[in-house]
Amino acid sequence: MQLSSNNATMTRNGSTSRFLFLGTSTSVGVPVIGCSCDVCRSDHPHDDRSRSSVFFEGPWGRLLVDSGPDLRQQALREQLTAVDAVLYTHEHLDHVAGFDELRAFCWRRDAPLPLYGSPETLAGLARMYPWAFSVADHQPGYVRPEPHEIEDPFDFNGLKITPIEVEHGWVRTQGFRFDHPSIGSLAYLPDVKVIPEKSLSLLHGLDTLVIDALRHEEHHTHMTVAEALSAIELLKPRQSYLTHLSHELAWEETNRALPPRVSLAYDGLNLTF
Repeated sequence: MQLSSNNATMTRNGSTSRFLFLGTSTSVGVPVIGCSCDVCRSDHPHDDRSRSSVFFEGPWGRLLVDSGPDLRQQALREQLTAVDAVLYTHEHLDHVAGFDELRAFCWRRDAPLPLYGSPETLAGLARMYPWAFSVADHQPGYVRPEPHEIEDPFDFNGLKITPIEVEHGWVRTQGFRFDHPSIGSLAYLPDVKVIPEKSLSLLHGLDTLVIDALRHEEHHTHMTVAEALSAIELLKPRQSYLTHLSHELAWEETNRALPPRVSLAYDGLNLTF
């Protein structure tokens, strides 16, 4: 696996796969409106964070995980032009509020856009965006979703995707494990406070783990840095990245204090395989 801040040219059946961090912040973004703390005033590029989302591309196609409120800016920054499907972790607004921006990925496709998520998450999307989910209201050029409820592992063009149930407040939330010969095994858990025992059993043998680490201070719905590091010590992935970062974590200072093979993610970080 290689790290890069630059875009990589991908093909549907090419030899290179990539996992691109579109955003790495918590729900309010960094800098925070009205805040004058050191991180919010920082000129370090990795202290400028948009809402958490990733773009995952390889022989299976192009997957977007969550469509947060910063999707338009993220897609323009990374020159994204196509998405084959969207995976949703949960229905909190910082993970779904960019839903309407998916229109840009539908203008050049005739087929509906597959959306994958728990029954609760898809029902939440349908409540928030009824115009998209109503067959009667569908207009050309708008998002035409093809919802797929997921509870168990499934195959997406050769990529094995395993939903990972986690505890995160009062909304049912899933992370995802991805397995493919081109990447090994990678898990993405951006919003989590507790990983239940049954889910821990699905996370062993990982090559790469991306996990929530909001701040150092205790929080009732997100892991702290210490809690994330404890999960990493338990699961023992080869490499780990911390995401969903608040303005209480200065990137350079925090990263310097992390153990080997653990790093803070940042917007634009591109893991190529």
